[in-house]
Order: sequence, then C-alpha cells, then structure tokens
Amino acid sequence: MKTIGIDLGTANTLIYLKGRGIILREPSVVAVESKTKKVVAVGNEAKLMLGKTPGSITAMHPLKDGVIAEFDGTAAMLNHYFKKVSGSTIFSHPRVMICIPYGVTEVERRAVEDVALAAGAQSVALVEEPKAAALGSGLRVDDPRGSMIVDIGGGTTEVAVLSLGGIVLSKSLRTAGAELDEAITSYIKRKYNILIGETTAELLKKRIGSAHPATDRGAMEVRGRNLLSGLPAVVTIRSGEVREAMQNEVQQIVEVIRNTLENTPPELASDIYDTGIMLSGGGALLAGIDLLISRVTGIRTVVAKNPIDCVAVGIGRYIENGETGGLNYRNK
Repeated sequence: MKTIGIDLGTANTLIYLKGRGIILREPSVVAVESKTKKVVAVGNEAKLMLGKTPGSITAMHPLKDGVIAEFDGTAAMLNHYFKKVSGSTIFSHPRVMICIPYGVTEVERRAVEDVALAAGAQSVALVEEPKAAALGSGLRVDDPRGSMIVDIGGGTTEVAVLSLGGIVLSKSLRTAGAELDEAITSYIKRKYNILIGETTAELLKKRIGSAHPATDRGAMEVRGRNLLSGLPAVVTIRSGEVREAMQNEVQQIVEVIRNTLENTPPELASDIYDTGIMLSGGGALLAGIDLLISRVTGIRTVVAKNPIDCVAVGIGRYIENGETGGLNYRNK
C-alpha cells in the first residue's frame, strides 16, 4: 500500500510520496458547477478561474484558516490528487498522513480525517503542523534544547517551541497569507476606489510586498475596476503602500511570536536566543519579515531553505523513517 504525506494548506496542497519526495504542488482551489456540484477543475486550472467564472460555475478555496470550510469540495480535490499521483488503481486508496494546525478543535480534526477517507484514503493519521515544519526546515527537534519554528501559511500562522521531540508551547493564529491579500485589496479599495481581484492582490504581495522599510522594492502597475465609474482602471502601487496595507496583520504575527517567547520557560528561551528563530511557509518569503522579527525580538531570525516545502518534507521524514511517533491511524 502506498503511503503519502499531505500538506493540506489553505493556499496550496503538497503531496509527498515515500521514496520519491514531493511529487505534487498545486493550489488548494476547486471549481464546481453551481447547480449540480459537479467538479469542473482542480488545482492550477481552477486557480486561473478565480474571479472569472460565469454564474453557473463557482471557483473557491475549500479550506479557510487551515481548516475545512467546504467538505465536498475538499474531498473532490483530494480524490483528484490521489488519482493524479497513483492512477485509478488499487493504489489510489493510499495510507495518508495529513498535517493539521496545532490549535484545531476535536470537531475540526475529525473533519480532516473524514474528508481524507471520503476522498478514497485507506487510512489516515494526523500530524501537528509545527512539528512537521520544524523537521522539514532542518531543526534538530529531538535534541534536549529549545528551538522555535514560525510557520506562516495561507490560513494560519503556527508558532511553536520544541524540545526533546515534542511541542513545549505552541500558539496558532488565524492571520496569515490570505489575510495579507485581503488587507491589500481593502487598502486599494479605500485609497483609490479601485477593486482588484484576489490573484492581483497576491501578486502585489509577492512581487513588491515588504514587511520592513529597508526591503521596499519599487512599484507595480495593477488593473481593476473603478468603483465610481464602474469602468476598468489602472493604478501604480508602491512597495511602501503594500507594506502599509499589511501593517496590522504583520503586527499580529510579530505579536504572537513575542507573546510565545514571553511564556517560554527560561532555559528554553536561553536556547532559542542561541539557536535563533526559523521561519517556514509561504509567508516567510515576504521581503523583510525576518528582519522585522529579528529587530522586534532581538533574536537572529532565518528563513528556511525551501520554506513552502517544509511541512511536506517534515511529513516525509515521518514516512521515510517508518515512524508512527504515537500517531493513530483511523481506518476506512
């Protein structure tokens, strides 16, 4: 039976296959027919449809804030990915490990298990996201010393202090990449009376977004709809404006890191001062976020080598080592 690891994110889904590494990276987007709920497109193809569908089709992110918002859409998306990586054979019913945010409720945990089984998994086990991110970023979590991981994903920011292979302290914040995109959209709407789409906001964040004035990066021309005239419009947005737009959300992320450090036992806090803070997840690619965290906390902050892949690589470590690590598989 094939064993696969899934980083089921709000923005992207990554799949790790034993012996082969990460074999799939696609957006967590699904497009369905509004009346029949029949799936029209999944992943990259569905993402191109965001904000451009006719009334008969709905393109959406079936996950919100790191948890399942639309059960059938998530199941259809996972089923599509299972078939894509395994083909329509007996192997398309794999044994699955899925990452979940640390702070989820029992109901939300159960929903993730249910959706994986509904999608065709033979059995499913849940892995805590901060530990997988820490493993995937290269932190030596089994050592008797404290290490800190900050995983800024699409729907949640996970901050955790780890030691001796376990999570000592963790906080989960439902402010992450998606909220940064929304903040950019709101800012441009408020300042210029221009409405831009989700994809455009994400592009602004990636290309000229910045968390610190020292890392501002020029300007970019964006197109949208003028809310006063109703006509298409073009406006040039500067990097400093994108930083200003995201200021409150970025501040919330920094605040939860500082709060976690304040509650960390002294011996572990001393270790973290020596080892530094590791950033993973797509949000770690925001220019200057490491510099800002370092300035606020006084602790060296580094971005993982491949931040977007960290969680999937971490689950891969579990799979390759044949570890169950106390994981309970739930069978179909």
